Amino acid sequence: MKKHACECVNETNADHTAELPRLNRIAGQLEGVKKMIEERRYCPDILTQMRAVRSALRSVEANILERHLQHCVAAAFGSEEERRKKIAELKELFNRFES
Repeated sequence: MKKHACECVNETNADHTAELPRLNRIAGQLEGVKKMIEERRYCPDILTQMRAVRSALRSVEANILERHLQHCVAAAFGSEEERRKKIAELKELFNRFES
């Protein structure tokens, strides 16, 4: 079994199953892009759909990161107030680089 540096890798991991419907929708969108390419559809239409897939995937990534911060990283901080502040600070930092 692969070793992880994260302290939260055990039976108390954050539950990400709520993301499965979104991931299934993304997979469907990606299949749609493949079909558009096979059908030799108009390039801007393909690019628009690819952008939508990328945006949806980033959203899932952000949700998983947020849960990681709340469940795993938060355990490393002291008070609840300090946890909330640090998590908000980290989320803001990640949002700045998301483009």
